[in-house]
Amino acid sequence: MSPDTTAPALSHRRAEVARNTAETQIRVGLDLDGTGVGKFATGIGFFDHMLDQIARHGLIDLDIEAKGDLHIDGHHTVEDIGITLGQAVAKAVGDKRGLRRYGHAYVPLDEALSRVVIDFSGRPGLHMRVDFKSGMIGALDTQLVYEFFQGFVNHAGVSLHIDNLHGDNAHHQCETIFKAFARAMRMALEVDPRMGNLIPSTKGSL
Repeated sequence: MSPDTTAPALSHRRAEVARNTAETQIRVGLDLDGTGVGKFATGIGFFDHMLDQIARHGLIDLDIEAKGDLHIDGHHTVEDIGITLGQAVAKAVGDKRGLRRYGHAYVPLDEALSRVVIDFSGRPGLHMRVDFKSGMIGALDTQLVYEFFQGFVNHAGVSLHIDNLHGDNAHHQCETIFKAFARAMRMALEVDPRMGNLIPSTKGSL
């Protein structure tokens, strides 16, 4: 039997997910086929700025509201947003039929340069090499960048490689990471016209 190479119908891939714990209350709404519109209220200004990079450069409409125990620190809020965003992406992607699956991007900002590679494999994995030049960027603890992406990969089911290749300014380092992540995800989530209605795996499922 010949494989089904009919191109999948383009439709908006949307999802909304809520996560409520004793530490955080989070709602994420997204449209993977949006225009890059973002709305954020996490209580951590610089983190809002980074989430906006995901929306703008990933062409994802993204709405995130979070109330967390920021009187302690930002750990639970940032990690749980990563978890909830990962759940929403997984829900919106579906069975990944017709997707490119893989994406990569290099993004510079002045002296900083980062590379991100992503695979919507269904298997969570994070490899991250970043030597931040500062422990804090505004109110964001730079250690929490790892926690955000770890939460994301665990629940989106992706393999993610993040490398900051150069950088002397922590703001620049972090911004290139989030922009490259957005661009890589945008590439991976594009419909491949040559893939048709097939799932991009020899196993037949992802």
